[in-house]
Amino acid sequence: MEYVNVLGVKVSKVDYQSAIEIIEGFLLDGENHYVVTPNPEFIVLAQKDSEFRRILNRADLAIPDGVGLGVGTRVTGTDLMIKLCRRAAQKGYSVFLLGGRGGVAAAAAKRLKDQFAGLNVVGTCEADPEGVLPAPPSLDDDRQIKDLQLPSSSRSRPIDFLFVAYGAPKQEKWIAKNIDKIPVKVAMGVGGAFDFIAGKKKRAPLALRRLGLEWFWRLIQEPRRLPRILRATIKFPLLVFLHKLKAPVETGD
Repeated sequence: MEYVNVLGVKVSKVDYQSAIEIIEGFLLDGENHYVVTPNPEFIVLAQKDSEFRRILNRADLAIPDGVGLGVGTRVTGTDLMIKLCRRAAQKGYSVFLLGGRGGVAAAAAKRLKDQFAGLNVVGTCEADPEGVLPAPPSLDDDRQIKDLQLPSSSRSRPIDFLFVAYGAPKQEKWIAKNIDKIPVKVAMGVGGAFDFIAGKKKRAPLALRRLGLEWFWRLIQEPRRLPRILRATIKFPLLVFLHKLKAPVETGD
């Protein structure tokens, strides 16, 4: 798989179709895998958080979920999750939703099942890694099925897709810490995807998304996101510019 190095973070050169094909391949090899969704904000956070950077770089797939990464086609986590749920309904893959607040995981699951007939959502859980909501899934193998509310059959038949909505970098750190301890084939951090799917928050109009102006829409909807938006729209381009200035200039023979 081809990658582009963006300020020390590997980003996969994929589009939606190739990402789905790669992920479906993960379901067949008997291993646990995790998918990350690096965007400019992730890249900026990873400059100071070495643990987060290491987790991103060890991911089995790092979709280009942002504008300005220099990878080509943008693959958003929310849209990839929806497309994977569509494929899951078609092929009988199982899905579990973990995270979110105020019943959003269950609401998102209902919307997905209404949209994709036959989708097998085996459960939802609103565990929060900071303990604000019920305690997170236990690391103890003997308790974890109960804590995560996974069906008992998942020990013999692991769940295909686990979507985790704790927000970055919590969700990526939780997945990296637990991926080998839970009966799941592919785990993916999806940030605010549950809110969008459940209809609790409105996504930017498609035209703005295509122009790379989704950040402007989100700023209007949630002014408190200003520091995060500044990281993505100001600090990230500045870091890229400074990096290019420091890069050695190639000369001909």
